[in-house]
Amino acid sequence: MMWDTGMGAGMGWMWLFWILLIVGTVVLVVVLVKAFTGGSTDGSRQGGSAPATGALPRRSRQILEERYARGEISTEEYNERLRTLEDGDR
Repeated sequence: MMWDTGMGAGMGWMWLFWILLIVGTVVLVVVLVKAFTGGSTDGSRQGGSAPATGALPRRSRQILEERYARGEISTEEYNERLRTLEDGDR
């Protein structure tokens, strides 16, 4: 009689162990995937707020000015892209 009770309790713990092992593995995989993919970059999925409407054109203009200063784009291309950005602001 005593052997049966001990064996039943052992099987219950075995089920609990496997369930926790599977849940832990799934959590580990999710964390690793988020870590290697960088998670969400726009902040909208994590409850963050989107950048202000004026922030994107300012950042775009800053990038454009940096590229022009480094000589990556010509004066004509700079002026054309600047006009495009300014038209998008309106």
